[in-house]
Amino acid sequence: MSTIVVDNISKSFGTKKAVDGVSFNVEPGGVFGLLGPNGAGKTTSIRIILDIFKPDHGKVSIFGGAMTEAMKNRIGYLPEERGLYQEVTLEKCLVYLATLKGMNEKKSQERISEYLDQFNLSDYRKKKVKELSKGMQQKAQLITTLVHDPELIIIDEPFSALDPVNTQMVKDLLREQAKLGKTIVMSTHQMYQVEQLCDRIVLIDRGKTVLYGKLSEIREQFSGNEIILRTESPLPTQIPGINSINSENGNLIYKAHLAEGVSPQQILQYLLSQNIILKQFEISSPSLDEIFIQVVTKSGEHDA
Repeated sequence: MSTIVVDNISKSFGTKKAVDGVSFNVEPGGVFGLLGPNGAGKTTSIRIILDIFKPDHGKVSIFGGAMTEAMKNRIGYLPEERGLYQEVTLEKCLVYLATLKGMNEKKSQERISEYLDQFNLSDYRKKKVKELSKGMQQKAQLITTLVHDPELIIIDEPFSALDPVNTQMVKDLLREQAKLGKTIVMSTHQMYQVEQLCDRIVLIDRGKTVLYGKLSEIREQFSGNEIILRTESPLPTQIPGINSINSENGNLIYKAHLAEGVSPQQILQYLLSQNIILKQFEISSPSLDEIFIQVVTKSGEHDA
């Protein structure tokens, strides 16, 4: 059963339509990417999922039904904006926020102590939150998101202000949570993090769904018109079926752009028939950054 089912939701604020007919499902045991440029409708969609906003049209199902107060304790939410109490100590702040999620104080203190050790924050437990760096506060918010062992984890820009070491630690932690069968929804602008973590994505632009599905299938959908070649000797400048060919860094690695209607297999057969020795023949797969730019740009042209 899907943990989240978003069915054709729409939401307007005055004359501004923030979300316009968005639909997607999120399954347990994986990391789902909720992507889009600034102002695309991502945060509004998250707030509708969490029942902070009511949709004008459509509906959302969480854990097989409508959101209830009891369900909220099964959810961990990391907003992009920090929401920690600045004038109290880190430990007191975390314990208080954990009790709001239904944990008793003793249990929350035990779990928080474990997380403080894991996040290298134990030495700062008696420091006021306002005395912590931005990276430390981000780790503290992650602890608040995870401490009550939620079944559904929704995280908005989880790597904000984190250095590479802590970024890797958080990625490992999210992978562990996914392996435990948790459902994770991640919204971020860092496409390379999405490529490393997410198995499925939805891309929202101008409030509408413009791309949705398995990341591997989406990358395959956008690949096929370029190939990467590595040879033992220079390639001829003209090859039938190739519009352009460029040497990468001046060596014997080439990126070739195929003519319309020509398949990579046809090029491979031709090169072999010419007794060209290939050390590498690879269909070039575009990065998620490239796909993102291509799809959003196309969507903008269509709207214009």
